[in-house]
Amino acid sequence: MSLGLRIREAVNRLQPLGFLYSAYETQVLAQLDRSALPRHVAVLADGNRRWARANAPDQPLVVGYQAGADKLKEFVDWCADLGIGVVTLWVLSTENLTRAGAGEVSPLLRVIDRLVADLAKSYRVQVVGDLNLLPDEMANHLRSAQEAASAHSGIHVNVAIAYGGRHELRDAVRSLLASEAAKGTTLDELAGTLEIDHISDHLYTAGQPDPDLIIRTSGEQRMSGFLIWQSAHSEFYFCEALWPDFRKVDFIRALRSYAQRERRYGR
Repeated sequence: MSLGLRIREAVNRLQPLGFLYSAYETQVLAQLDRSALPRHVAVLADGNRRWARANAPDQPLVVGYQAGADKLKEFVDWCADLGIGVVTLWVLSTENLTRAGAGEVSPLLRVIDRLVADLAKSYRVQVVGDLNLLPDEMANHLRSAQEAASAHSGIHVNVAIAYGGRHELRDAVRSLLASEAAKGTTLDELAGTLEIDHISDHLYTAGQPDPDLIIRTSGEQRMSGFLIWQSAHSEFYFCEALWPDFRKVDFIRALRSYAQRERRYGR
């Protein structure tokens, strides 16, 4: 956890309400089975715009995006403190890029650019998504941050930017076909030998464990195409809180719920 966050939490805990919240957080944390934590947690950080409209109605929506980005950095710190190995953060969908106007997208892109740069200072960051959909300057910044972060050890942070599940499957198939064509494999030969793992090897998250737990905030109970392939056996946790209001105790509750479930993997 960053020094600034530790200081802010320490100050908050000295306040009366902060003290009560800290005691409750400690109680819930004590109930958590540390031996049953997920290896990979993914989050759909939903509700930033609604949070901005409710909490800063006279301010531009970017206020909500920034609050959401600050919470994402806290969330990664929480995961690191608990020893969770892989985290995936969905911050921008392909639909976001096509549906929103330029006046809304540009501030969001700047917030995301800074978010990745900040995370890359401490964590191994991998950008997953179709960077060809982003402005060239931003795509280059993201690639540079990812390369600079590759030397870090510990937690691995996927940041899903310009990401869509169908886009990922399309890109995986394209990559697979190109790879097999380079080997001289014909389509008939590929059709006769294609296995599930062959496709998995060409996903954005190739080589990583699939997400054990996927969290979505703001009360929405749908996946919206997030990690379509990887989430086949994931556990889901839906939280009513808007993302900037998501607290550490909410995360611990999600982990506690996960630890109490019997995972059947389709059996």
